[in-house]
Amino acid sequence: MAPLTEPTQTVEWQGKQVPVWPMRTIDYGLLLSQDPDEVQKVVDACLEEGYFQLDLDGIDGRRMLEDREEVIKLMDRFFAAPLEAKNEYGLIDSHLGYEPVGSRTGAFGAGTKDGYEMLKVSRDEIQQGAPRVPSPIKNSPDLAILEKAIGSCNTVTKIILSALSTGMGLTGKDRFENAHRNDRPSTTTLSMMHYLPAEVTGQHKIGHQKHTDISSLTLLFSDQWGLQIRPPGECGAREMGFVAPKKGCAFVHVGDSLRFASGMKFQSCIHRVVPFNPKEHRYSIAYFLRAEDDTMFMDSEGRYVTAKDWHDQKFKAFTDPPVWQAMAPKSMILGGMVEDGADDPEPVSFANVQKETAVGA
Repeated sequence: MAPLTEPTQTVEWQGKQVPVWPMRTIDYGLLLSQDPDEVQKVVDACLEEGYFQLDLDGIDGRRMLEDREEVIKLMDRFFAAPLEAKNEYGLIDSHLGYEPVGSRTGAFGAGTKDGYEMLKVSRDEIQQGAPRVPSPIKNSPDLAILEKAIGSCNTVTKIILSALSTGMGLTGKDRFENAHRNDRPSTTTLSMMHYLPAEVTGQHKIGHQKHTDISSLTLLFSDQWGLQIRPPGECGAREMGFVAPKKGCAFVHVGDSLRFASGMKFQSCIHRVVPFNPKEHRYSIAYFLRAEDDTMFMDSEGRYVTAKDWHDQKFKAFTDPPVWQAMAPKSMILGGMVEDGADDPEPVSFANVQKETAVGA
């Protein structure tokens, strides 16, 4: 099957028509059964695009969807708490803790900061029974909600990894999941992101900058518009376009570590988040499945690095000022993915933008 690169829809955003990029939908129930056709579909999606929708709306995936709903309610409660309560521990480590709005570069590069606050919870700490999470969560039933959600996300992403190993003909110690064992240290994280309205953050704190993820796989949930991707490959990655939320589905994309582990055969997904409706509060949940800390692979610069080293170096690049980011190898922020096409110019004033939801064929 050829890469899905022709937009069948557009959506109005910032006064122009922007592509809504199509993508494959993978049936989680069939993947769980190692259905040969579905295994080939998910392999093709990772080889050709680096992303896909995962249909969880069946008996095998509904628990994950239920856990997601409970996490959204938890986020409502947590992000409504005073800043001093949310920031009780601060950012403990690069994959763990609370980040206030404006900690990183924004969606439109130099001169902008991000427009979200985020809480990151370590899978390792949850498994060990000693998570460093703020008191509003730790001293409430919400901690059990996080434990269930992380367990469900871990199962779903391991099923995908297993299918990819099978589809790529990997056996024994070479299978991808053998670098993602539950009892080995990793920076695997559940991240909960709250994007604030533009009238709260201001014109220069907007969205989330263009990047590829550090992770092996990212399992992403959001019912709201705002996620944009730039397709890879011979299509020329012409422009950033939106991902249409799909009921009962999660958006899955390949991160740098799995691309490296595949010998650069898989694509990493170039993406960012922009304020589609600048007046709304936007919530997203991302489970970043990452390789064991001491996993070794060759990165896009030809260096041999561990998964932990790559994580720490790229996180630093995320938080560096734009002038320092510009001096870093381009392979750091984009994981070595090559793109072709201009980014957006300076954004219009989001404070005065009216909600636009018209989708056209």
